[in-house]
Amino acid sequence: MTVLLIAGSPSERSRSAALLDSVSQRLTARGATVERLLIRDLSPQALLLADTSHLSIRKAIDQVQRARAVVIATPVYKAAYSGVLKVFLDLLAQNALQGKTILPLATGGSPHHMLALDYALRPVLQSLAARHILPGVYVTDAQVVLTPEGAHTISADIAGRLDDSVATLVAEGLKLAPATGFAPVHFSQVRHSV
Repeated sequence: MTVLLIAGSPSERSRSAALLDSVSQRLTARGATVERLLIRDLSPQALLLADTSHLSIRKAIDQVQRARAVVIATPVYKAAYSGVLKVFLDLLAQNALQGKTILPLATGGSPHHMLALDYALRPVLQSLAARHILPGVYVTDAQVVLTPEGAHTISADIAGRLDDSVATLVAEGLKLAPATGFAPVHFSQVRHSV
C-alpha cells in the first residue's frame, strides 16, 4: 500500500518539503511504502501546455492512480496554494482522488493564511472526487527552521501534530494495525462476572 507524497513547492529547498520529509520518516517507521512526486521536477513546458502524453506527466499521473493515500504539501502564496501544484492538479482526471485518503500540509509566513487549506485547497481536492480529506496541518515559517547544511528542525508542537496526522492516515487511509495497543479479542474469549 503506497502513500504518495506530493511536493508542491517550486523551490528545491522548502519548508513544505521539510514537512514531507518528516511525514515520510513517520510513515516508513510504521511500515508504509512511500513514493515521492516533486512537481518542480516535471517538464515545465508539458505542465503549462497540459501535455498529458509527455513521459514525466504520464509517470506522475500513474503515481497518483497507484497510491492508496496522498500527502500534499504546498507553500501558501497570496492566500492560496502554489501555482505549480494548481497546474498539476488541473491535469488530473475528474475522479483522480476517488477512494484515496488525503492529508494536506501547508506552510506560510504567518498564521493569517492558515485557512488556505480549507478555503483554497480542499475544494479543489473535493472536485477531484476526494471524499476522505483529513484535517490539514498548517505550519508557519518560524515553526520549521531550515539549516544552511540542508537539514531542518520542526518545533515540538508541529512534530506532535504530524504524529497525530500520520497515525490517522495510517489507521484510516491504509488500514494498518496500530503501532501500539492491544490485539483484538474474540467475543467468545471475553469473561465477565455478573
